[in-house]
Amino acid sequence: MTQLPQSIDDTITMLEGQDYVCGRALATVVFLSLKLGRPLFLEGEAGTGKTEIAKAIAAALGRRLIRLQCYEGLDASSAVYEWNFPAQMVAIRAAEASGSADRASLQKDLFSDEFLTARPLLEAMQPQEGGPPVLLIDELDRTDEPFEAFLLEALSDFQVTIPELGTIKAPAPPVVILTSNRTREVHDALKRRCLYHWVDYPDFEREMQILAARAPEAQDTLSREIVAFVQKLRTEDLFKKPGVAETIDWAKCLLALDALTMSPEVIADTMGAILKYQDDIQKIQGSEAKRILDEVRAELAPA
Repeated sequence: MTQLPQSIDDTITMLEGQDYVCGRALATVVFLSLKLGRPLFLEGEAGTGKTEIAKAIAAALGRRLIRLQCYEGLDASSAVYEWNFPAQMVAIRAAEASGSADRASLQKDLFSDEFLTARPLLEAMQPQEGGPPVLLIDELDRTDEPFEAFLLEALSDFQVTIPELGTIKAPAPPVVILTSNRTREVHDALKRRCLYHWVDYPDFEREMQILAARAPEAQDTLSREIVAFVQKLRTEDLFKKPGVAETIDWAKCLLALDALTMSPEVIADTMGAILKYQDDIQKIQGSEAKRILDEVRAELAPA
């Protein structure tokens, strides 16, 4: 099992080893979360790298990544476990046909580990090869308050209860990372259980570093134009501003087209890589894209 980082600088180096570039503030809260065994709550706009940090931590530590993707209507049973009803029915019919099992022993057999399907929360409470896993609870803001209340209890003691089997407690707490795109406010009681960090859009230099790590084949001139253009777009009145993920996707699209520099025509052809709503695309098409590109080149020109 890979040793946990011993300092903030070690944490930065660990994440950079997975091509994840972050500032010292984020590295500090990651280090403290790992050292203190506290859940980490990351909030911010979509596409700013909240999910990726969980993947980077799991890969760097050699731990299994277990992801609970949240959605509206998610309940405790769906997140913890379910019984394999088809297999249970087969076992019941086989027992009835053979006449070899009484009701009490059959019931005990049916509600055993053999017929239990573990969902992410239960999996995270079980021993894993390589050490306690990284549990990513992604987009928590998509769920509702009853699930938050359940999660609060589960993360307090790192245990879950299955009525037919009893309470299952994690032998060692998993590394827990929760993310939210802030489509609604998450309850304060849950936040108080966690260390908190707002993941903002990176500045120009850090986004250049990220692009260099994720799309190293891009030439410096093209990379600078891409990053500057995306950063300009984030100041526009758009329904959905492009995140870092879109910056990387756009760079890879331009590289696939063998583009050495940007032009209004290339921007128009690849706009769907960075903007995901038609109203936003129409707003930036044509003369507006040329205006932004001209501003970018003026700012990037040598003094």
